[in-house]
Amino acid sequence: MSNAPGGGFTKEMARNIFYGGSLFFFLIFVTLVFQSERQIPQRSNAQNITEAVARGKAVWEKNDCIGCHTLLGEGAYFAPELGNVYKRRGGDFIKVWITQMMPSGTPGRRQMPRFNLSEQEQNDLVEFLKWTGEVNTENWPPNIEG
Repeated sequence: MSNAPGGGFTKEMARNIFYGGSLFFFLIFVTLVFQSERQIPQRSNAQNITEAVARGKAVWEKNDCIGCHTLLGEGAYFAPELGNVYKRRGGDFIKVWITQMMPSGTPGRRQMPRFNLSEQEQNDLVEFLKWTGEVNTENWPPNIEG
């Protein structure tokens, strides 16, 4: 029989449920953190970062590519996902696309600006996109076109 009026929870019961539930979910959280920490090194391709990949990331950032494109789901949704573009199209296609894109000035049409990247910057950007495509994303996105 409950001591609370109307047969509800007592303050002690509510306190015990709160602390017990908090402890339970804290332990689940800690377990998931440790599990993730163990699996990240197994899934990472961080050991494959070369100087060209680092320079390519700098080109990506300098030209604000993420302002239009997504990369592994992060960024703007104005232009296509580029996380697996190297696998889909290859390095030569990427370089030709970057070089040949010219804004037509057509109103309402999405267009990639011309960046006038050097050959070295193009090669580095391709290496960065190739490295990005090798990240284990657990088969995400499910659509190969991103």
